[in-house]
Amino acid sequence: MNDQMAILTDVTKCIGCEECVHACKSTYALPADRPWRWQKDVTDLSATRWTTIINKPGGVHVRKQCRHCAEPACASVCPVGALTKTPEGAVVYDGAKCMGCRYCMMACPYGIPRYTWLEPIPYVRKCVMCHEKIQKGELEQPACTKACPTDATIYGPRVELLAEARKRIAAEPKKYIDRIWGEKEVGGTNVLYIAGIDLGFLGWTPDLGNESLPAKTWPALRAVPAVFVGVGVAMSAASWVIGRRMKIAAAQAAAAPAESAEAPAIDEPTQEEPKGEADSK
Repeated sequence: MNDQMAILTDVTKCIGCEECVHACKSTYALPADRPWRWQKDVTDLSATRWTTIINKPGGVHVRKQCRHCAEPACASVCPVGALTKTPEGAVVYDGAKCMGCRYCMMACPYGIPRYTWLEPIPYVRKCVMCHEKIQKGELEQPACTKACPTDATIYGPRVELLAEARKRIAAEPKKYIDRIWGEKEVGGTNVLYIAGIDLGFLGWTPDLGNESLPAKTWPALRAVPAVFVGVGVAMSAASWVIGRRMKIAAAQAAAAPAESAEAPAIDEPTQEEPKGEADSK
């Protein structure tokens, strides 16, 4: 894991300018944020805001984003493989595979994934660490880390970022809490933090532990294999049916003459509150 790429956020350096947020939104052409009734603030994480800044008392600003876990619970519960951990370290999402079950939203210990509730065909949304764009050579590093004017959030090999974090803590022990958030929790993450305040409000609760969540859950799942295999097969079949229906609809729309009658309207999804959608501050 230590040879993978990662992000280190030094909370003491963040000035709350939100350049990281703007860079992310610009890179992925994310629309304007809108309020939801379960949000405390429009600037909370959402389908249109994959990273955000939480402002704490005393002029402290804390960046929030996907942690890109070493063994992500979101990927382990996805029945169709829409979420995967890449060899480079990022946890990425394939909307073409997603069946919209939202198990990932319930499984994430940090409450990160969001959902495009208003879309006729909704998708999960979260930070992907600009993985595909970096692999294609379009970017050398994530847009957020490149945009940060104070180097409060930097990108590099995880092993080197851990060494840098330890160096900063040792050099200024009164400035930092002696802890690197993300080093060991739930098996470790590819987004690391150092700070002068406790970051429990980002989801690092005392009961989180260092064991990866898939390691905890799979023994229980193996106890009733037939049930889960059956559910997995059923969900895979449902995903195939949905994908085929979408392809047929797209083909019919392309073949239809311009003067054809309008297709029936799709009802807007019910805006019920998703679990884990509210951020703790």
